[in-house]
Amino acid sequence: MKGLEDIAYLDATAQAELVRKKKVKPLELVEGAIERIESLNPSLNAVVTPMFEYAREKASDTISEGPFAGVPFLLKDFLAEFAGVRFTEGTAFLNDYIPKEDSELVRRYKNAGLIIVGKTNTPELAVGVTTEPRLFGPTHNPWDTTRTPGGSSGGSAAAVAARMVPIAHGNDAGGSIRTPASCCGVFGLKPTRARNPLGPHYGDIFTGLAVEHALTLSVRDSAALLDATSGPELGDPYWAPTPIRPFLQEVGSKTGRLRIAFTTRTPLGDEAHPDCRAAVRDAAALCSELGHELTEASPPFHGELLFQSFTTILASGFAWAIDDWGRRTGRTPTPEFFEAFVWAFTQRGRQVSAPEYLLALQDLQRLTRDMARFFVAYDIWLTPTLGEPPVPLGTFKFSKEDPFALRRRMAAFAPFTYISNVTGQPAMSVPLYWNGEGLPVGTHFVARFGDEATLFRLASQLEEARPWAKRRPPASA
Repeated sequence: MKGLEDIAYLDATAQAELVRKKKVKPLELVEGAIERIESLNPSLNAVVTPMFEYAREKASDTISEGPFAGVPFLLKDFLAEFAGVRFTEGTAFLNDYIPKEDSELVRRYKNAGLIIVGKTNTPELAVGVTTEPRLFGPTHNPWDTTRTPGGSSGGSAAAVAARMVPIAHGNDAGGSIRTPASCCGVFGLKPTRARNPLGPHYGDIFTGLAVEHALTLSVRDSAALLDATSGPELGDPYWAPTPIRPFLQEVGSKTGRLRIAFTTRTPLGDEAHPDCRAAVRDAAALCSELGHELTEASPPFHGELLFQSFTTILASGFAWAIDDWGRRTGRTPTPEFFEAFVWAFTQRGRQVSAPEYLLALQDLQRLTRDMARFFVAYDIWLTPTLGEPPVPLGTFKFSKEDPFALRRRMAAFAPFTYISNVTGQPAMSVPLYWNGEGLPVGTHFVARFGDEATLFRLASQLEEARPWAKRRPPASA
């Protein structure tokens, strides 16, 4: 049998198979994950709430028959609540908040057999493209600890890249799965809007911008986990189209000849960083070699209107989020509990009138129709995941003189990802390229609404042609 050190480099599916065949005990997997977290976390700061005793106790009990039975897992400290364990969303306002019930998604993770060993770092209220909260301090990128791991699921991405665990929870309202996947060199898929449930507390967040899923080492882990968690909860306001067959069956299936449009120019008309452009050209060449039809093209965008309307919805959403937490905790939110940018962004949200909000929503829904028409001619839209490679920690600084300069700086770093949150389409960041400094540069693929199947088929084809899991960052197990 492989040593526990080697097991750290297996994906979750392979680890679960070892458990099923009784070649390794769940407690051995959990102890190995705990050892790696304790060894690596002082330099990475990816895990902010250890749950080691719970995990040991759970691993010693009878393990479920779920697809990931016995596999250690990390939960992002945002949206998904675990009963009896501190839940902060990265803010001092919630530093002593203890949920009384599990989120529906957490229940589904448990039913899948995953053993949660801790919670990962996130920026305050998950606002931002980096993970540097005042409450817990910055998470460091395993490829270069002076660089950002991305955000807002930066703790989860760094943990998976460093092989603390093979799979970790993330969520995404503007790129928060795909941005850290790009920065940390792991696979990150944002599902179709409403593919996974948000209950019991939420039915719809930010008019459907926010979705739940994970960061993974392998494509098959992402597909199998989505099979285990997706589907509506009773009372959901709407849900994604039912897939024709399990997503895991798409992995390794033939793609056919896909019509792929690609671009390196952002919706605001800027060119991405040369490394990001090189990553797209490299991916386009690989897709062409694999038999797909490549065309340089983009959907029609009014980029500034897109940015402004999205920002209006987002600011309104964060004002709602703080009010919601005030109501749930019975406490009044005041500025000293929040970071300056989050508070300023929230105050901008409070200034949005109901008509202004609905006009912004109308503009985004019109863009969604434009995008749908573009996907009549194309199966996939290929772009850089980000506008730049991972930048140094401390790059994203708030200025009281120009409170929203930081928002535009974040949009320049992640100029593509939020579009598919607006349209609800599934999208993925695939780790196909590393630059001259040895930093991962993700490539972004968007498919039609409800069509994760095409993304999983293409991703598994790319994974076979250009395997990435053997690449190991300097800070890793």
